Amino acid sequence: MGKIYVLMGKSATGKDTVFKRLIGMKELSLRTVVGYTTRPIRRGETDGKEYFFVSVEQWKTLQEEQKVIESRTYHTVLGDWHYFTVDDGQIDLNGQDYLFISTLNGYEQIKKHYGEDVVLPLYIEVEDDQRLWRSIAREKRQAKPNYEEVCRRFLADQQDFSEENIKKAGIKKRYKNVDLDRCVKEIAEDIICAEA
Repeated sequence: MGKIYVLMGKSATGKDTVFKRLIGMKELSLRTVVGYTTRPIRRGETDGKEYFFVSVEQWKTLQEEQKVIESRTYHTVLGDWHYFTVDDGQIDLNGQDYLFISTLNGYEQIKKHYGEDVVLPLYIEVEDDQRLWRSIAREKRQAKPNYEEVCRRFLADQQDFSEENIKKAGIKKRYKNVDLDRCVKEIAEDIICAEA
């Protein structure tokens, strides 16, 4: 039986970078699952690579068809953005391991769907001041930077990833992403141990 590793953390903790590094490690043999979102595509993104970019109507249809494994909604200054994982044939746990990026809530929904023995958390942390600088720098590269949304997301993360919520989700280990190489190495070692 394969495992699903769920990578999570507040915004700008380096989840995407850690994700790419882990996926690139042949010795881990991790597969990706492309999530779905109703948010607008960002500059540099490709439909079907970072996400499948769909309409709100398509999201509702997938829910009605009971194909949504987990779903979360962000109330942004530009409206509601839905992020979700779909039972669309991408996941086959017969000997294959997967790596997801999600939230605490998403992790709990995935764990409920597949089982606690199959779904394992990988929680990344970065000091808040570093996260804020990273968020601003990333937003600055967008065609139309929206710093109000950066602030909203930063404050929402403080609530979503509160110590109480982390504890409730059963997160026991945290990975500090101060040194990227060290962080990735530590996570990779823990994945190898979990497979043994």
